[in-house]
Amino acid sequence: MRRHLTAGLLAGLALAGAAHAEDQAAPAATETAAAPADWTAETVLATVNGRNITLGNLISALSSLPPQYQGLPDEALMTGLLDQLVDQTLLADTVSTDPAEDPLAVRIAVENERRGTLASLAVQERVGKPLDPAEVQAAYDARVAALQPAKEWNAAHILVATEEEAKDIKAQLDGGADFAAIAKERSTDPGSGSNGGSLGWFGAGQMVPEFETAVVALQSGQISDPVQSQFGWHIVRLDEIRDSVLPSLDELRPEIENELRQKKLEAELAALRAAATIEKPETGVAPAAIRQLDLLTN
Repeated sequence: MRRHLTAGLLAGLALAGAAHAEDQAAPAATETAAAPADWTAETVLATVNGRNITLGNLISALSSLPPQYQGLPDEALMTGLLDQLVDQTLLADTVSTDPAEDPLAVRIAVENERRGTLASLAVQERVGKPLDPAEVQAAYDARVAALQPAKEWNAAHILVATEEEAKDIKAQLDGGADFAAIAKERSTDPGSGSNGGSLGWFGAGQMVPEFETAVVALQSGQISDPVQSQFGWHIVRLDEIRDSVLPSLDELRPEIENELRQKKLEAELAALRAAATIEKPETGVAPAAIRQLDLLTN
């Protein structure tokens, strides 16, 4: 069962990490270090009342540490984790020294942990298998075949508070005034105003309906009459129109591969269920029973 470290140990690890920060910069002492071939997961690092704590125990404990502690110096981690496992062994032995005599809650937790860990290993094994490139390509082709290029617009606007201001600006623009200069001076939209009113490219549904309706009605290069929205009054200039570019295989590859692996896993689970003997007898147990922690007390 994965053991969670106490707050005290985490604090200790953090302090040890700070204390060893300078040691990390120094060359590692290799004269007394064993070669990797000299140790295994079964290598015993400590013995507590005849009970072994192995390198494998520490590796597993390290994997359960929060991410911010994973980067601490190895010496601090090894010392802290080993001391923690020694203390846990001492405390655990005050409750039970024989797995067969463990409290019911512990035995059930171990059973659940074993089941979950084995299932995770099974999933990892399947996720790690390479996919057939032809299968990925076929999935991509099917995906993009269902996509239709959509219109996208590149536009700019000047946003003001009142219709009178908007009409005044439109009259200036009709007289040849520079759109970008007015946007920088008078637009209340801080994002686009400093950029000459430019909004860049956007597609359908990305702007408020009134704004989008005005844009769609324009031809490239045209400037709209004042348009009101929830944000105020807009003067809109349409710069360009284009069809959206369909995503490439490389852009969609992670999503497609995840989807294919998920489908394969679901298909395998369906086959396993079909081949298994699964029984769910009518017990009359109420759903609220799953919250009765006292049932695990023996």
